[in-house]
Amino acid sequence: MVLYHSFLRLLGLLAILFALIFFQPIKVTAVLNVGDEVPNYVRSQITGIDLHGQDLSKSSIAGATARDANLSDVDLHGTVVTLADLKGSNLNGIDLTDTLSDRVNFQKTDLRNAVLVNMIASGSSFAGAQIEGADFSFSVLDSDDQRNLCEIAQGTNPVTGVDTRESLECSDRGVGYKPPMPGT
Repeated sequence: MVLYHSFLRLLGLLAILFALIFFQPIKVTAVLNVGDEVPNYVRSQITGIDLHGQDLSKSSIAGATARDANLSDVDLHGTVVTLADLKGSNLNGIDLTDTLSDRVNFQKTDLRNAVLVNMIASGSSFAGAQIEGADFSFSVLDSDDQRNLCEIAQGTNPVTGVDTRESLECSDRGVGYKPPMPGT
């Protein structure tokens, strides 16, 4: 019986050794396939990826995990970013104009000088984000996010020339105050 248990332990150790040698974790990155115009990052594990300055305006990073990634100065206008985890990423100068960015984790991201015009970001989290110079004009944000972003809003976007506080419709009458819609 002892010999049988020793054999099973040895077999288990060999299985673990085999797995460690031959089944190394593979980092998924998007590549262009024949006929593709741009890479597709849907549900990809791209944590730490460096895409600085790239034009990804026709791609998608929906459902991707891109924590601590460098997406600074990336053109993502008109893309789908929904359900992505971008926590801690550098998004400085990113163009997210006309994007569907609902339920995105923007926590602790660097959104300084970002263009977020017409972005739909309902259900997203911006806790701890840096937003100096960001332009949120006409974006759909949850009221709590809008109110919290107004508390730290400052600067002017270098591309659009729009003041961050104005783009968030902040008011001196109270943090995050939005006037009622006409006709209500």
